[in-house]
Amino acid sequence: AVNKMDLVGFDKGVFDKIVSDFQEFVAPLGIPDITCIPLSALDGDNVVTKSDRTPWYEGKCLLDYLETVPIDLDRNYTDFRFPVQYVLRPNLDFRGFSGKVASGIIRKGDTVMALPSRKTSKVKSIVTYDGDLDEAFPPLCVTLTLEDEIDISRGEMLVKPDNLPTEDRNFEAMLVWMDEEEMDVNKQFYLKQTTNTTRARIDNIKYKVDVNTMEQSQVDKLSLNEIGRVVFTTGKELFFDSYHANKQTGSFVLIDPITNNTSAVGMIIDRVDAKDMMHDDALATICMSDLGIDASHYDAIVRVCDELRKQGISIKVKK
Repeated sequence: AVNKMDLVGFDKGVFDKIVSDFQEFVAPLGIPDITCIPLSALDGDNVVTKSDRTPWYEGKCLLDYLETVPIDLDRNYTDFRFPVQYVLRPNLDFRGFSGKVASGIIRKGDTVMALPSRKTSKVKSIVTYDGDLDEAFPPLCVTLTLEDEIDISRGEMLVKPDNLPTEDRNFEAMLVWMDEEEMDVNKQFYLKQTTNTTRARIDNIKYKVDVNTMEQSQVDKLSLNEIGRVVFTTGKELFFDSYHANKQTGSFVLIDPITNNTSAVGMIIDRVDAKDMMHDDALATICMSDLGIDASHYDAIVRVCDELRKQGISIKVKK
């Protein structure tokens, strides 16, 4: 809404200039659809009804727009993701997996895969409080029963075998810091994504974004309400999509393990190769020659360090 148009006499040229400048400013954000409405909140022009003082404006008034704007176009109905919230077993004859359909559509008879086990089965029934359904889609909360006995726990995910999410422990995300206490990159956090909770650490802050100018700057921490691009390593593998493709599986919160405060919210960009996260000046280093380690043991030590790197502990080895 372009407010206070009464101060410029509802000049169309002023409105067009503001719209043009704003669209140029937000272009890097990749927002697909922006609607601009000229109005005067003081006099009510274009707020509830169209104003006679803007005959050049052919769009809807603010209230009509808000009442008719589609709000479900950002839902993903293509990639089926079902984070398991609860395993329901009231008796020996029933075993179902309860949760909210995060994205995609699931139907009776569809083949699904459980992650991380990668075991497959077919959907036997889709159960709700009001009765069984033939299909389920976002944002329905349902219980799925399968034709086969598969060991699935809370935090795991049901997907379709031909459409898998990214499965990794290393990723980068845009992070909005929400805690009054400044970010401590040496602290481990709880990361909650869908129904999955794990430990996570901040490996690197690539840059901070100035929300007023969109300029990027190098920082070593974030403060309240600051936004930055951050690289993470989690204690176990997560199943995620980019936030751009799937807002439900591409978002997460960081929780302070001491205060239980929500420290930040994040939007996943993509996975990161663990090798690309290694910075020589930030790694613990083993100099095998200085430690007097025989050359015959070098390969074994390198293999151990490679395994530690997969677990999020990066060590530089010098022979």
